[in-house]
Amino acid sequence: MVEARSHPHQQKPWAWVKTLIGIALCLLLTSCSGGQPSISLAPTQEIIRKAIVLQVQQSQTALSAQLQAAIPDLTIRHIKVDQLESLYLAKLPTYHLQGHYDLSLELPDQTLDQNRNSFDIYLQRQREGKTWRWLKPEILPSEEKQGQPEHWLTYRVY
Repeated sequence: MVEARSHPHQQKPWAWVKTLIGIALCLLLTSCSGGQPSISLAPTQEIIRKAIVLQVQQSQTALSAQLQAAIPDLTIRHIKVDQLESLYLAKLPTYHLQGHYDLSLELPDQTLDQNRNSFDIYLQRQREGKTWRWLKPEILPSEEKQGQPEHWLTYRVY
């Protein structure tokens, strides 16, 4: 009996089509996710803690000035990020984080503990990737009804 052999390219005529469709789908899926920075570059717990400290210190400094009182020492503990959103602001990767933390305020006469304080912060990774900035929205009267503020105050996170 003679066995019929076909040419290798004729055995699987759909193989090329399937490969091209697979490549096209991969390109399409990766191009769709190109509008957001990678979550793997998101800030660490230490950066988040430092940014929350900066935010709380800023509000405590203003409050202490109004009350003409000493600025308390503070400790941030038990940070839990509940929501993380990545976006680009000014062409730099930015992360919008929401969650809660525990706070201890060391006053001259006593220590106050506050549990489950909420935070809502924006952290932006700088171009060189070595430093972070806390972005504080500056909402102008003309922007109050818009969803995303257009003006930001920025502070370096140490």
